[in-house]
Amino acid sequence: MHVAPVGGTAVQDHVALAEIELCGELIIAASAAREERLSLESIDEVLRVAEERDAQGE
Repeated sequence: MHVAPVGGTAVQDHVALAEIELCGELIIAASAAREERLSLESIDEVLRVAEERDAQGE
């Protein structure tokens, strides 16, 4: 059995961390929603899709 050494050897996957954060935001939004499901517009708002498009000049 191999055990990771204690200390500064942690590897961070920034893409995975960003995806986890977005999933968490969706879960929070879904739990606070009045309707049974989030609409596509609500999901886009939570994920800041319009802001991302504006930043990319689309």
